[in-house]
Amino acid sequence: MAERKKVLLRLDPAVHDAVARWANDELRSTNAQIEFMLRRALAEAGRLPDGAGGLPRRGRPPKDAD
Repeated sequence: MAERKKVLLRLDPAVHDAVARWANDELRSTNAQIEFMLRRALAEAGRLPDGAGGLPRRGRPPKDAD
């Protein structure tokens, strides 16, 4: 996976709190929730690039199958 871009994002505190609560309900970090929302909005608008990688997997990495 390509290196992830870092972005400074300024949000209204009420919007941040709402996103953080939603992220908590979905067992995601606030950052992962924002990326999820952006990707969904891009896809719905037909603007998600074909080369966009998938979302990183959540949770622990799988154990090696020995």
